[in-house]
Amino acid sequence: MEVALLVILILVAMFAVVTVFRTVRIVPQARAANVERLGRYSRTLDPGLNFVIPYIDRVRPLIDLREQVVSFKPQPVITEDNLVVDIDTVLYFQVTDPRAAAYEIANFIQGVEQLTVTTLRNVVGGMDLEKTLTSRDTINSQLRGVLDEATGKWGIRVNRVEIKAIDPPKTIKEAMEKQMRAERDKRAAILTAEGLRQSQILTAEGEKQSAILRAEGERTSQILKAEGQSQAIDEVFQAVHRNDPDPKLLAYQYLQMLPQLASGPGNTFWVIPSEVTSALQGVSKAFTEALPQSAATREQPERDRPAGSEAVREAEAAAAEAKAEAEADSLPRSIERGKAVPDPLGDLNRSRDRA
Repeated sequence: MEVALLVILILVAMFAVVTVFRTVRIVPQARAANVERLGRYSRTLDPGLNFVIPYIDRVRPLIDLREQVVSFKPQPVITEDNLVVDIDTVLYFQVTDPRAAAYEIANFIQGVEQLTVTTLRNVVGGMDLEKTLTSRDTINSQLRGVLDEATGKWGIRVNRVEIKAIDPPKTIKEAMEKQMRAERDKRAAILTAEGLRQSQILTAEGEKQSAILRAEGERTSQILKAEGQSQAIDEVFQAVHRNDPDPKLLAYQYLQMLPQLASGPGNTFWVIPSEVTSALQGVSKAFTEALPQSAATREQPERDRPAGSEAVREAEAAAAEAKAEAEADSLPRSIERGKAVPDPLGDLNRSRDRA
């Protein structure tokens, strides 16, 4: 009797504990749980501590209210130009209505996947391969619009749809690689030609500027040289006229220039002008003229004076020899006499005679 009472007490205690556990339900944050009372939807439990009627209310599995990411396996899609490409998509969605997500569709993940595949085939089917590869943003926006509209009644909000990869067939990949390589080679050749063209243009511009600067420098140099020569000639001319040289000095300078005329390495034949005889006569006359004597000179006896007569005799002998050579070369002189030879000594003598 006592044993049976003890068993009954233990069973009552266990029933009480189970009843308490079935009465109290704790829902975590960002989760939701639907409650069915006698098989009919009753309410949705909020996060925190909740109480239900045991053995009457049944709590369904928790539903995650956070944003979820689902990656679907690559799906074959035929483009407008009849090429099969594999498109891998990623879906970002969030449950906004736990009741609709639980009772409007059996498996909303599978429903979203199939809806994504069908929508993707409709969108990509109207594009060729080139446009498909370059229009990911357009495809994403169209997919998101269709999915968000279709899944609204399921209590799901589609935030983003992203295309991870678009894989064309292997042969198409090889052809695209060849095309891209050809385009890169073309751009490289164009850039090389442009660089060479710019280099040649810059080089030509530099040479042009250099030639202009050299020409300006040469012109300035020649102008400065001409101005210097002009000033030098003017200074010499002014000095000559200012000092008023006599014909004897000019004749002597004229004779000093004759050896320089024949000093060139190619001068194997040169003509003595006819005025050289007059220059020699002027020099000899200069040596033979009596110089003014000082008082000391006059007082010296004739035997004590310097031997000026010897210098005079040497000058006379040199003049006579030069005259003889000039007469001996009269034939070439007569040939060259037709040419106009400048005679500064004769001009000076004639100017003095006129004066």
